[in-house]
This record gives sequence, C-alpha cells and structure tokens, in this order.
Amino acid sequence: MAQPLALALDVPETTGDEGLEPSPYEESEVHDSFHQLIQEQSLRVAEEGLELLPLGPGRGDQTLPGLEGAPALSSATLRILASMPSRTIGRSRGAIISQYYNRTVRLRRRSSRPLLGNVVPSARPSLRLYDLELDPTILEEDEKRSLLVKELRGLSAAQRDHMVRNMPLSLGEKRCLREKSWSPKGKRRHLQGGSGAFSCCSRLRYTCMLALHSLGLALLSGLYAARPWRYALKQISGQFGSSVLSYFLFLKTLLAFNALMLLPLLAFLVGVQAAFPPDPAGPVPMFSGLELLTGGGRFTHTVMYYGYYSNITLNPSCDAPREGGQCSPSLGSLPYNMPLAYLFTMGAAFFLTCIILVYSMSHSFGESYRVGSTKGIHALTVFCSWDYKVTQKRASRVQQDSICTQLKELLAEWHLRKRPRSVCGQLRQVVVLGLGWLLCLGSTMGCTVAVLTFSESPASGGQGVEVLALPLVVSVLNLGASYLFRGLATLERHDSPVLEVYMAICRNLILKMAVLGVLCYHWLGRRVATLQGQCWEDFVGQELYRFMVVDFIFMLLDSLFGELVWRLISEKKLKRRQKPEFDIARNVLDLIYGQTLTWLGVLFSPLLPAVQILRLLFLFHIKKASLMANCQAPRRPWLASHMSTVFLTLLCFPSFLGAAVFLCYAVWQVRPSSTCGPFRTLNTMYEAGTVWVRRLERAGSGASWLPWLHHFLVENTFFLFLASALLLAVIYFNIQVVKGQRKVICLLKEQIRNEGEDKIFLINKLHSVYEKEGRSRPGRTQDATEPPAWHEDGGDRKEPCNNPPPRHHDPASRDLDLRSPQDVAVE
Repeated sequence: MAQPLALALDVPETTGDEGLEPSPYEESEVHDSFHQLIQEQSLRVAEEGLELLPLGPGRGDQTLPGLEGAPALSSATLRILASMPSRTIGRSRGAIISQYYNRTVRLRRRSSRPLLGNVVPSARPSLRLYDLELDPTILEEDEKRSLLVKELRGLSAAQRDHMVRNMPLSLGEKRCLREKSWSPKGKRRHLQGGSGAFSCCSRLRYTCMLALHSLGLALLSGLYAARPWRYALKQISGQFGSSVLSYFLFLKTLLAFNALMLLPLLAFLVGVQAAFPPDPAGPVPMFSGLELLTGGGRFTHTVMYYGYYSNITLNPSCDAPREGGQCSPSLGSLPYNMPLAYLFTMGAAFFLTCIILVYSMSHSFGESYRVGSTKGIHALTVFCSWDYKVTQKRASRVQQDSICTQLKELLAEWHLRKRPRSVCGQLRQVVVLGLGWLLCLGSTMGCTVAVLTFSESPASGGQGVEVLALPLVVSVLNLGASYLFRGLATLERHDSPVLEVYMAICRNLILKMAVLGVLCYHWLGRRVATLQGQCWEDFVGQELYRFMVVDFIFMLLDSLFGELVWRLISEKKLKRRQKPEFDIARNVLDLIYGQTLTWLGVLFSPLLPAVQILRLLFLFHIKKASLMANCQAPRRPWLASHMSTVFLTLLCFPSFLGAAVFLCYAVWQVRPSSTCGPFRTLNTMYEAGTVWVRRLERAGSGASWLPWLHHFLVENTFFLFLASALLLAVIYFNIQVVKGQRKVICLLKEQIRNEGEDKIFLINKLHSVYEKEGRSRPGRTQDATEPPAWHEDGGDRKEPCNNPPPRHHDPASRDLDLRSPQDVAVE
C-alpha cells in the first residue's frame, strides 16, 4: 500500500479566475464544472467502481473526456473532488433503508416512545454518515430491507404506518414494505376482516361516520368556495403583479379586523340590548328609504346608535322582594350592568384590535425585511416556482402568468439598480420635488381651511338631504386633490415606481389626516356645545355613517368615470389600446380613510363595523371587476415586497392611534348627553367604572380585589405609561432583532459567495497542477500518481494513513500544499 502523498508544487497564477463573481444562487461556472463531474463520476462508478477500487498502474495520468467548452479533468482530480462532502450526499435506496432501519432500532430501544410528530423526516442522507459505499449488487440492499422489515414488525401499527408513509421512496417500495411488515397474525386478521360480514350495528355506525365525514367535507368546501378571494387573488397576481395584489390583500386584512371587532360588540352589547329593548320615548317614524343615505329617521330608534341603549341594570337579581325580604328563586339571575358593559366592551374591542394590529405589523415587518435583498432569486423563480400538483388548465395558466409577472418585476428592479443618475439630473429632480411638495402642502392647507369654513356655515346643519352637504364637500376635495397629486407625480417623472407610490401615499395621507383632524374638532368641540340638551352622540354617529356612505359612492363613481369612461374614450375616440393603470396610492388611502371613520364612530354607533364589512365586500367585487375590464398592468413593473408592511404601519400609527386619542378624549373629558344613552346620569363616560367599584366597596362582597385592581391598574396613570413603554420596547426590540437577522443573513451570503470562489479556485489549481505534472514528468512512477491509501478508524469517517513524508521546502513551490485529497477537499 502506497504512502500518503504530500505535494508542494509551483502553480503559476492563472487569470481565469478574474471576473468571476458567483452569487449564492447563480454559480454558472461552478454549476457547469460540477455537472460534468457528476456525469463523469456516475459513468465511472457504473463501469469500474471509481470510488471503491484503487487506481491501477498506469492510470494516474488518464483524463476523462469533458463537455463542450469545459476543461477535461484527470481521474485523480475527479477522485479528490468526489471525496468532498458536497459530492458524497446522494439519494439511494440503500442509504434510505439503512437510515430507517437505524431509526426503528432506536425507536424500539427507548423506554417511552415519543409522539409521532417529533420524528424528523429524512433530509437527503449522506453516504459518508452511514459509512455506505455505492454497491451495484442487490444482495446488500435486500439484506437491509429484510432488517428494516423485521424492525418494522416490532412497532405498533400506527408507528409503522407513519414511518412507511414518511419514507422518501416510491409507492411500489412503500407498498412492498407495508405488506412484508405485516405479522402473520395481523395478516390473517386483515383477511378475515375483509372477507367477513358486518353486523347491522357495525354497518349503521360506519354509515353514520361516513355521512358525517362527507357532511364535514361538504361544509369545508362550501366555506372555501364562499370566500370572495378564493381564485381572484391568484388571477390578480398573475395579470397585474404584486403591486396591485397588495391593495386587495390589505382589503382582506381590513375585513378580518372589522370582523374581530364586531364579534364582542354583537355578543355583549347589540345582542343583549336587542333581547331587552327599552320603552320608546316617543312615536317611532316609518322607514322611508332615505335613512340609507342620511342614517337618521328609523335608524335612530334601533341598536344602530348610542342613544338607543339604556342606562339600567338588565336582568336584576330581584325585581320586588317578597315578604320577609327574600327574592323569588326564579328571578335570582345575574345582573347585567349596561353602562359598565358598554364601556368595557368598547375598551376590550379596541385593546384586541390594537394587539392584533401590532402583531400583524411586526410579523409583516419581519417577513418583508428579513432578507435584505432579492439578489440571486431569479434562478429560484425560474427553476423552483412551478407547482407540479397543478393539473387543471385554468390553474396552470394562472400560475404561468404569475411566474412571468414575477420575473418581470425582478428584472425591472435589477435594471433600476443598474441605472445611475447624473449630478444634473439629481439636482433637477430635487428642484422639481421641492416645487411639487410646496404645491401639495398648499393645496392641503386650502382644503383644510375650506372644510373648517364650510362646517361653520348653516348649510352643514340642515335637515333631510341637507345633512349630506358636508360629506359631499369633503369627498369632492379628497378626490380632486388626489388627482392633482397624481398629475404632479407624472410631471416629476420618478425613476422608481416604488418611490412614486410612496410619494403619492404620503401626500394623500397628509391631506386626509388634516381633514379628519378638523372634523374631530368640529364634532367634539362646537357640536357638543351647540347640541346641549340633545343627543349629540347620535348626531356624531349619524355624521360618521354619512361620511362612510358618501365616500363609498364617490369610490364607485371614480371606478365608473375614472376607469370605465376613460377606457371607452381611449378605445372608441382616440383609437388607442392603452388602458388606465390602477392607482394604488389613492385606493389604499381610501381604505385607510374609511377604516379611520369606522374606528372614530364605533363608540357612537356600535354597528358601524358591520357597515364597513358590507362596504369592503362590495368594494372587493367592484374593484376586481373594474380592474379586469378597464385597467392594464403597470407599464413599469415593480416588486411590492414591503407594501403590506407600509400599509399596516400607516393603519396603526396615524389611523388607529388618532382614533384611540379621539375616543379617549370623548370618554375621559366630554360630558355625555343627559337625555339618551347609557351614561346619561354621569359627568363622563369613565365614571361608570368608578361608580361600579364604589358599589362593590359598599356591598363588601367577596370580590374585594376588584376595587383594588381598578384603583392601581385603571385610575393610576403609572400603569398606563408602563404598558405603553413596554409596548414600544417590544416593537423596538423586534425591529432590532430583525435588523440583526438581516446582518447575519448578509454575512452568511458573503460566506457562501466565498465558498463558491474557493471551489472555483480549487478546481483551477488542481487541474493546472496535474496538467503541469503530466507535461513535466510523463514517465513518473506509480508512487507519484497513486492516490493515498485510506484506513478505517472504527468510526464513520475514513482517515489517511499516518507517517506522512516530509514536506518540500522549495521556496518556488509554496503556492499549493496538498497533504491529502481529504484536506484539499475540506480547504
């Protein structure tokens, strides 16, 4: 057996490495060379057993034919490269069966068997890990299969089925293993059960079970088919890209938020008050149809508004005590304090919404910003995006369009990064942006002053249809300003469509928040003072309902005239095939504006989230139909990787936070109406909790800890500041964790890139070394070409023999030192 070889050779520097910048996903040269190695290695293994047999005399200089354009590598180079860990990971039935045999042995030897969910599935077993060699004979594989069958018979039926099901084998192999693993007793029982007759009870039980199972599947399929976004989202993503899809995903998110807020309101407020309606204070008007627009009339005497709810304790524990002061046992039910339930239900609904909104925002932030860039994802999109489970022609067409649109977005983003702007162009862009922002801020200020002035005029406080004047003025100003901002964005000519969308979102957001701030001052400032002696809460609730209805009508008109009429004019009159694009910024801000109105009015109209749900459902279908018929895909595709995070952030901080401040001011500072509502006898709505706590203290009941809890957690402002600080700290730490993960991912990407460069360097050096040795010493002996001998150390790895020869100390040959092929592969 030959001694281990240690070479110190003078390798000239080659320029073939220059210009190669492999990425983690795109290593074209490395892929070509290793593809050639895999093919040549498979041929040699099948013919001569290249990895198992030592090289014979005279084969050290033999080279294998290469592919076109690829260098021919010597057999010694192939052998060294084949011993690398990345090349020895294979997928063979022998390795799989051996792995599952070892797993079943370990499972049987455990005293307490774990849950089946804890069993880790196979992940490409390595031949080096199990000390297996590629053996073309079937004898060894059959022996391993028999051992596996023997061990499978010792397991329970559930564990055996789970183990066989998770094996990465073909269905024929799994069926064969399952049949062989049955014990004779179980096989006889199976045959008897298959041939025996069922009793009447067994037939009835099985029939009921199958009927219930079929009913459950039918209900699940019906619920799945009832979702409006079941097929629409895939179709939108395939035809219009992720930018337009982000709008509909955000609409779906708002639908879930309103449904979650509506559930506790229906359970603890609306349902209870509808079950115990109060006595009407006067004649109830008839329904005329105008209530659908104004929100007044018949709706005022329903559970729609704040004034309908009573301020008494429902289900009292004793209506009238009998003689001796004892209550009737039939009337001994629990009391239900409606003012307290109204206050706590609103607080719980807002708190639940806040928790879910913050969690959704942090989760979306982590998902969208976890990977710092999309570099190198083109190859994954091309080769790994297709879902082979798709069999229908319609679904395959949608998936094809989706992959095509995704590639367009990735290429557009890549081209955008490669296009620098000159200094003069940057200076011109800054000047144009400054002028555009000045004009936008001036128009926003003008719209705000116009709304404030019109709200003070007598026209905004009329009766009947006149109450729609203020919502109409606000909606017209919002729509006109949004078109003005869109025209300015066209004149600015942004290079990045993402920047253009962000600019439009910021400008529309500033306008809408300024208008809403003026309206909040109008409702809680002047209207509360002018409506003393009346139910001002109902007025505010009706006003917010009218704003939502009018805003919805303007959105429908915009879809009709802004998209449909423009498409007809462009096709019929102008003879163009150019359709308008879907304005993402304006439509998203309309959704945020409507949701803000819902949160502002839920205290004065508990059923306003239900109105918002109906509004969103109609809006989804209308916008989808208008998008498919009247709009075209963006002319400049762009990847909306962070849009969902941006939308949720805008929904959380300006919208939800502003609504929470508005409602907290109404609960803590504004005096309720003395003629309606559950808080009519109190100075503030917040006093309902304080009055209830005082009653508990005077009653001296067993719940003495509730007053203490109310005093230290509700009345003490320190707890509120502490909870706010903890919430902000959690958000900050989550952001820092995501940033740290992004840095780690960048470092790992850099390490993978360096590994790819090391592979190219190793291949080039090895090839140049053996080529130079073959030219300089064509008649070298076997000792110079025979690869080092290997011996087993009793473990899973193979190590080279000891006693290496002394290293050469030629100063001209210190560029590469190969002590063993294994060390070369590792390095």
